[in-house]
Amino acid sequence: MRDHEIEELVQRVRAGDQAAWGTLTDRYTGLLWSIARAMRLGDEDAADAVQTTWLRTVERLDTLRDPQRLGSWLATTMRRECLAVLRRRARQVPTDSWDDLADGSDPLDGAMLRRERDLALWRAFRSLDQPCQALLRVLMADPPPSYKEAAEALHTPVGSIGPRRQRCLGKLRTLMWAAGSCETPSAETSPGRP
Repeated sequence: MRDHEIEELVQRVRAGDQAAWGTLTDRYTGLLWSIARAMRLGDEDAADAVQTTWLRTVERLDTLRDPQRLGSWLATTMRRECLAVLRRRARQVPTDSWDDLADGSDPLDGAMLRRERDLALWRAFRSLDQPCQALLRVLMADPPPSYKEAAEALHTPVGSIGPRRQRCLGKLRTLMWAAGSCETPSAETSPGRP
């Protein structure tokens, strides 16, 4: 969305347009979730932070000074909510467990193979440095944020997003290849969503 479109959308939401509110939440919820994931929040904590961020948006939408920068405001508010959650709760880092795979299905079942591939991807993903993890989590939001929004969420120049993304995906491919989970580290296809 362009800046003027965002400003117009905010004005419509302020006027009580429910369709505009739906468009607004559809546009930015993925970004909020990616920030929560980048900060390593679990599902429940992430959901709480996203919900609280939207609540703060409703409370402060009428006083927002620069509506076209709503994406930046949401990203900053979400980071603050995530930090508040982390302060309130002990931080837990998820670990891979074979118990998660024991669902009673046939070991040769396609779902089992996908799950093993996904676990291998997550192991490789957790081996990446923190800046790469944060960047890839933000860029994998659905719908994907613009590079401008990703740059604002990560406090980095817009021009560095593309090259950093390519380097991080290259590192991820190499880790997957080393683990025997993909055919070649220079594969043209991008891995599944981390």
